[in-house]
Amino acid sequence: MKVHSIVQKKGNRTRGGRGFSRGELREARIDVKRALKLGISIDSRRKTKHEENVKRLKKYLRSLG
Repeated sequence: MKVHSIVQKKGNRTRGGRGFSRGELREARIDVKRALKLGISIDSRRKTKHEENVKRLKKYLRSLG
């Protein structure tokens, strides 16, 4: 199972993103090497941290056990 980030578009629409930012991974207490081993995609261009994406990461980690 892979987890994808969410991107907010105009008009409150959403779409799947390219990956999570390093800041989001840091907030969820995941280092880059572990994220890659778990199959979590990383978008190195993004600098923003969205709370929804951090919640998705934490939920994904809980589901792994």
